[in-house]
Amino acid sequence: MQNGKGAKDSSLTLRMTLALLFLGSISTVESYLCINIHFATVPLNKGSVIMTGLVHIYTGNGKGKTTAACGLAIRAWGSGLKVLMIQFLKGSDTGEIKCFEKLGENFVFHRGRKVKGFVWNMNEEQLKDTRNICLEDLEWLKNEITNCDYDLLIMDEVMGCLSNGFLNIEEILEFIKNKPEKLEIVMTGRNAPKELIDIADYVSVINAQKHPFDKGIPARKGIEY
Repeated sequence: MQNGKGAKDSSLTLRMTLALLFLGSISTVESYLCINIHFATVPLNKGSVIMTGLVHIYTGNGKGKTTAACGLAIRAWGSGLKVLMIQFLKGSDTGEIKCFEKLGENFVFHRGRKVKGFVWNMNEEQLKDTRNICLEDLEWLKNEITNCDYDLLIMDEVMGCLSNGFLNIEEILEFIKNKPEKLEIVMTGRNAPKELIDIADYVSVINAQKHPFDKGIPARKGIEY
């Protein structure tokens, strides 16, 4: 019977052997294999990583949900991953757009038809039109994910679509269920529903302890938008 060290050494030897067989060469010094059953992580070499994509939620009433998602998007792009960011319910010009437009084909940013005004000021006709815009955006997203090979998807303010009844939770759950295996998904917005929290791998709740708006300071370009 092997002791702990012997079993560990045998396991390491087995993993290295599998790596060499998988890579097809014992002379590829730069290549390596790392097996992680839970995350299905299989790095093939220093520039290529295949992994099972997880689900993130940034929610809460504090500032920083979109900001955090943008930061993760830049990190992923800088690591050679292909990023898609879709913004729901946003129509005004924001600083991140100008940055994303300069990142090339590995970063795709999408907004659909412009939403007219804020939800709480909309009449019935505008609410109906906004729901149609959200449905159009979701349909565009399904086609884009089906036809293009992305590593990271940011669904910015998708929670607003759900909490205002523009999209159904079943539509989003079905979308996540049928996503490509490697696709990492980040969803942002207030009032994340329990159904999404239950299936997410990361849930970050950003709540406001203080906010300058409470002192009458309006949103500032480059900081809030």
